[in-house]
Amino acid sequence: MSTRHFLDVDDLTRTELETVLDVASEYKAEYKDGLHHDDFDQRTLGMLFQKPSTRTRVSFETGMTQLGGHAVFLGESDIQLGRGEPLKDTSRALSRYVDVLMARVFKHANIEELARYADVPVINGLTDDAHPCQTLADLLTIREHRGELDDVTAAWVGDGNNVAQSFALGCALADVDLTVATPEGYGIDDDVVERAADLGGKPTVTTDPATAVEDADVVYTDVWISMGQEDERDVRMNDFEGFQVNEKLLTTGNDPIVMHCLPAHRGEEITGDVIESDSSVVWDQAENRLHAQKGLMVWLDQQNK
Repeated sequence: MSTRHFLDVDDLTRTELETVLDVASEYKAEYKDGLHHDDFDQRTLGMLFQKPSTRTRVSFETGMTQLGGHAVFLGESDIQLGRGEPLKDTSRALSRYVDVLMARVFKHANIEELARYADVPVINGLTDDAHPCQTLADLLTIREHRGELDDVTAAWVGDGNNVAQSFALGCALADVDLTVATPEGYGIDDDVVERAADLGGKPTVTTDPATAVEDADVVYTDVWISMGQEDERDVRMNDFEGFQVNEKLLTTGNDPIVMHCLPAHRGEEITGDVIESDSSVVWDQAENRLHAQKGLMVWLDQQNK
């Protein structure tokens, strides 16, 4: 049997997605009740980071601890990867030490190569093309606040980045009606739109934020300037004018909840008053990274037995 990995949301079927979210909800409820688990007793999660992160590291490490296991942080300078070792060699060696490998890397081809040579499940903690673990937390949050996912209308406003691309696939898989509003030239990739269409949920694409937000139950945004794009700041700030999620934009919606994967650049893609408002669910969203990833790890473990 080949090893099941999680490199993007559409690695799951709709039924599998629902199962992962159900398991995550159960773990969250039990965590709130003070219950503990030993699903990963005496087992180890390897965490490989080329890109730094607050939420990814802490949520995975804490999640593994809550499941009774242990996590090892591996920064690029901590291992031979930073000294020229091929990814396939790193993958094969780590497979002999850890039970699960999570990697946060730049190129999506790198996570694919890690998975190709790994004998243990590989989880995509983020690449330049995708952020599927964030999407699991997003869908869990929407389900908590808006009920059945196939009754939800969502709007993405801003850059068609890796978070947007995985969210588009997740919405298609969950039958969420999604509209994506980006400036010209900043949309999600054509192949992602096609993959979403193959899943039965091609997003509506526009360059008008007000059109996207109209009647939306969920409004989601992310930074306009991601890691590694700092030299594009002046151009991007000009190109994204009018795409800020603020009180004026939200008045055209359906009293939507507001989401942001964090960190937020307040005053740029979102205003501080919106992120602090009663409409904001960003802190539930951040917490749900922890529970969604526990659900994912346990589900992957069961699939690979």
